[in-house]
Amino acid sequence: MPLDLQDTIAAIASPSDPAERGIIRVSGSDAAGIAGQLFRADEDASDWQCSRLPTRVVGTLLIPSLSTPLPSALMFWPTSRSYTGQPMAEFHTIGSPPLLDATLERIHECGARSAERGEFTFRAFMAGKIDLVQAEAVLGVIDAADHEELQVALTQLGGGVTSRLVDVRSEILSLLGDLEAGLDFVEEDIEFITKQQVCDRLTGCITRLQQLTDDSATRLPSGYRRRIVLAGLPNAGKSTLFNRLIGAERAIVSSTPGTTRDYLTSVINVGGMDVELIDTAGWETAADLIMQHAQTLRSEQLAVSDLILWCTAADLDESRSAENVRLRAQANAAGVSLLDVITRCDLSRITETAYAAELQDSHRVSAQTGAGVQQLSEELQRRLAGDRSSRSELLSSTSVRCRESLVGATNAIQTAISSAEENVGDEVIALELRDALHQLRAVLGEVYTDDILDHIFSNFCIGK
Repeated sequence: MPLDLQDTIAAIASPSDPAERGIIRVSGSDAAGIAGQLFRADEDASDWQCSRLPTRVVGTLLIPSLSTPLPSALMFWPTSRSYTGQPMAEFHTIGSPPLLDATLERIHECGARSAERGEFTFRAFMAGKIDLVQAEAVLGVIDAADHEELQVALTQLGGGVTSRLVDVRSEILSLLGDLEAGLDFVEEDIEFITKQQVCDRLTGCITRLQQLTDDSATRLPSGYRRRIVLAGLPNAGKSTLFNRLIGAERAIVSSTPGTTRDYLTSVINVGGMDVELIDTAGWETAADLIMQHAQTLRSEQLAVSDLILWCTAADLDESRSAENVRLRAQANAAGVSLLDVITRCDLSRITETAYAAELQDSHRVSAQTGAGVQQLSEELQRRLAGDRSSRSELLSSTSVRCRESLVGATNAIQTAISSAEENVGDEVIALELRDALHQLRAVLGEVYTDDILDHIFSNFCIGK
């Protein structure tokens, strides 16, 4: 990013919508001077510019285009201990867009230029306050679509991923030191570390890197909503259950089989996670082109789903049980997790068919009365939480960028292990370990190109 990091920059750092509070951020060597031109502190805090510690001051903003002073609090970091590693000021005031725009215009008149996208975080990265993995996590926090994504971003921002990579790097550096010390005394035949110890220590590094590599390969895209598809024979109670789960009468419910000819979707909240619920046409032989199209759409939805709720009516005719078993097996063969649901359990006159009764792991519900629906929702939460547990280490943006480097580091370490097992010279093992270190530095951002930085920080909004 061809930016002058010595410039003093300013931008609105709060959302653009009206709010109780708005924030304007200023960073650079002249932050204190610019703040002093428009901020007037209360009498008991007039010496805030002399402070050498982070300070919060209450006062007003004097904006020529405004007829009255604007109440504000000033957050002032006078040294490099700020987020950006530079003197920094933040004005916390009324979150009215016109007032914030007028204040920002005055700040520009005082000498600050407009910040570019992600420039505050870019300065933090260049100052060594955060690494590249954490910089990506800042954007992840901003863009988080649900609670799960927010937790992943916060964990990454807090150094959860960085600490694991740093541990691996430290182990490799320590091992490299032992190997190179031995090379210095090769003529004296002094062995600082055995080949078996090399293999054991590197195997531990492989395990830790492999977990991150696997996570990067399975990480869901940012904003992705998991999909739950309701499937089963016609008239199996899918649409009634769909309406009950979304809390609205969206799907047409009829005792006539084949009422659903298309698919319906709605977003529901499952354990703090937005999930797309899809009601599909019943499984049956297509009698016309419209039904054939509906069956095609159903197959497409099943292929991209995360969980299939296979609905079996408690009053299913014995004559159709064999067909239900056959079609359920087809759905199960798609490789998507499947959960059996026995519907219509409220009808006291119904005696469950042998097939419905033998599904011991199924959930029995009545969409009409709501019986069993809460338990079903809890099971959905458990299933989806278990599905996401292996994907909770890396943000998708970090996964895409780091995957190649993680694989490269893993391969280099594996080659070093093979060399040690074959009793190859320590200088060859050391060469592979240096390659692994280079790959890890690329992940952490210690080695980077302008193209990589442009790609990452251009996705930020202005003010972050």
